[in-house]
Amino acid sequence: MTAIISTTAFAPGSIGNVGPGFDVLGLGVEGIGDTVTVALAANGPSRVEAVTGRDAEQVPRDAAANCAAIAAREYLRRRAIAGEVVVSVDKGLPLSGGLGGSAASSVAGAFAAHLLAVALAAAATPRDDGADSGDLLPPPSVVNEDLLASALAGERIVAGAHLDNIGPSLFGGLTLARCVDPIDVVALPIAADWWLALWTPRLRIETRAARALLDATSERATWVQQMANTAALVHAFAHGDGALLGRALDDRYAEPRRAALIPRFFEVKTAARIAGAFGGSISGAGPTVFAIAPDERTARAAAEAMQRAGEVEAEALAAPIARSGARAA
Repeated sequence: MTAIISTTAFAPGSIGNVGPGFDVLGLGVEGIGDTVTVALAANGPSRVEAVTGRDAEQVPRDAAANCAAIAAREYLRRRAIAGEVVVSVDKGLPLSGGLGGSAASSVAGAFAAHLLAVALAAAATPRDDGADSGDLLPPPSVVNEDLLASALAGERIVAGAHLDNIGPSLFGGLTLARCVDPIDVVALPIAADWWLALWTPRLRIETRAARALLDATSERATWVQQMANTAALVHAFAHGDGALLGRALDDRYAEPRRAALIPRFFEVKTAARIAGAFGGSISGAGPTVFAIAPDERTARAAAEAMQRAGEVEAEALAAPIARSGARAA
């Protein structure tokens, strides 16, 4: 069994919620992510040909349950490209680690399918005028909408229908998921060269399980403060206001209910601030704890301090904010 024309894409990991922005804000993380290769199958049904990298043994091999394969198939369907797909996944992100692993695989699958659609269009209609083969596809706004919808189809299988990780994984930077239906994701400005400190203990917290801990409603005072903190955080990013960012990184909704799932969470969070970070919180559903720092040196110091404070087996990392999202690999 062979496949024809394959394309490969990389999508970065991300921090979901970014503190108070539950299901709304997401922030890309440079240097870590998932890579997906997609091809049209020469024959037979869609299949996952290979999975390598972190937690590879836990990734579904059934194409109907694999988020990257689901996203790829959905994107090609939207482009009216018939046929089944062959998918290979190289995991750089842990499963249930709070770094947007399912979103990155879904985005990379959709983006690799987009690259495949471009390659197929170019092969079917050779250009003699030197024009990019991308002009044979719909305009960028339509492509982006289809990429978001396709990635969401994959993400829904694993973590539910939310876009806070998909947005930064596709576009990079800080994104706002204004609405899921209809899909509306907005890229937000970042004025400063801030860095991230990440601490990931060796345990798994499934997103669906972590969401089950959350109340369906909250007191008015809580959601008013949550809205204020989210708006202040967006303003802080847009204007490079680190002091405001520190005050705004205050999650009154998810953090109090999920903190007990993460060993020594408060000690780790406090250690990052003492080391010079503006503040931090739980990345997505956890268990990763993130902190935002003014520069690389401070981020590295914060990551080391978080590792010492954690006192459990864990990984610590300092990384810049990803300024770009999914791309050819």
